[in-house]
Amino acid sequence: MPLIYRCQLELQDSLYFATREIGRLYETEPILHNYALCYSLGLVDSDRYATRVPETHSYRYFCAEQVPKYQEHLTPLNQQGIYVTPARAVHYGAVLNTWKYADNRYHVEMQKTQKNIPSFGRTKEIAPESQFEFLVISAQPLTLPKWIRLGKWASKAELEIRETQEIKRSPTETEFLFPYPLNPLDVMFSHQVISYDVINMPPVSLIKNVRLRGQYYEFNTLKIPAQMQYRFSS
Repeated sequence: MPLIYRCQLELQDSLYFATREIGRLYETEPILHNYALCYSLGLVDSDRYATRVPETHSYRYFCAEQVPKYQEHLTPLNQQGIYVTPARAVHYGAVLNTWKYADNRYHVEMQKTQKNIPSFGRTKEIAPESQFEFLVISAQPLTLPKWIRLGKWASKAELEIRETQEIKRSPTETEFLFPYPLNPLDVMFSHQVISYDVINMPPVSLIKNVRLRGQYYEFNTLKIPAQMQYRFSS
């Protein structure tokens, strides 16, 4: 039977990634995408992958090519029976920072300028001590790291496994509500998605407050969609 780990992350630094851009404001939504969690947890950046492709750089915190390869990197997790849900905020705060930059060269050719407008913007980041919760489903026992890094600034976060349980799948399909966020691509092939709210964010928008019909894993009082796998649009 699969194992489910209920995990909690607590931020030690402010967390930034641009969920949405509103003019000069770059806002971080208080939700963590499941693709990002897979990389941060070390499920993609493993010694096995580096051995298979020796010329490949680390993909946990650095990608030399700057080309997303989600399908290539995450499909092996399907073969291992590992799935990570997106993380929802348990409680969080926000911090607002202003940045600007200009030409800082000490010696430049003096030329007449028509405008003197510095480039500036603001970032809305998730504050330290904010907490997030997510689930890891695995066919085999996993050893997850105590500390991970997330976001543009590689912000430090502490991972705590709050609960682990062996689970069974429901024998029949039924309608149920799942309160955690979901990646719609990963659940739509195994379940009928009846209603949901959309969270717009790259690379794949997520959904929350999802009512579904299908089989589920029962974790205490929580019903978790069964047979979720990483899937990708063509």
